[in-house]
Amino acid sequence: MNTAPPFPVTPRRWAALILKRAGWTLELPTPPGPKLVLLMYPHTSNWDFVLGLLARFACGWPVRWIGKHSLFRPPFGALLRRLGGIAVDRAQPGSFVDDVIAHCRAAPHIVLVIAPEGTRSYVDGWKRGFHRIAHGADIPIGLGYIDYRQRRIGIAGYVPPTDDIDADLAAIRAGYAPVSARYPDKAGPINLRG
Repeated sequence: MNTAPPFPVTPRRWAALILKRAGWTLELPTPPGPKLVLLMYPHTSNWDFVLGLLARFACGWPVRWIGKHSLFRPPFGALLRRLGGIAVDRAQPGSFVDDVIAHCRAAPHIVLVIAPEGTRSYVDGWKRGFHRIAHGADIPIGLGYIDYRQRRIGIAGYVPPTDDIDADLAAIRAGYAPVSARYPDKAGPINLRG
């Protein structure tokens, strides 16, 4: 971490030690403000979640993340919520996005992690909810990654959302160009579905 981020930070040394012993490096440039939609791409493995949680505890950022509602059933639902999880029912995406925008606007600080592919399997493009949330709440998009080839976890840069989603996607695509997934054949292209 270069300098202190603009929100409360509570790092956990045990998580940093686990990552270091496993050969992973954290690269987290200071966010431009106290609110952020943090993309996690590519998301191709269950290990992404484990490494992401370790990174969350190591850096101490107050991270919230979105997952499909079926993950939040007993017996692990309560634990996942305590770890920052927010359940999303894919059957009703429109109202969820509006609710998240309102939550982001009201919060004094938020680091909201979203996997824009929506799954670990290959898909031909991203869902646009991440952009709708960032644009609607007027907060930057962080390009979060887990690079398995170089064993790095971090943020490749920050993109302010604009009315030109194609230009925003081009900037996002450029930021993710050097990142290697655990299973590269499952990483879909950075464009919008439908």
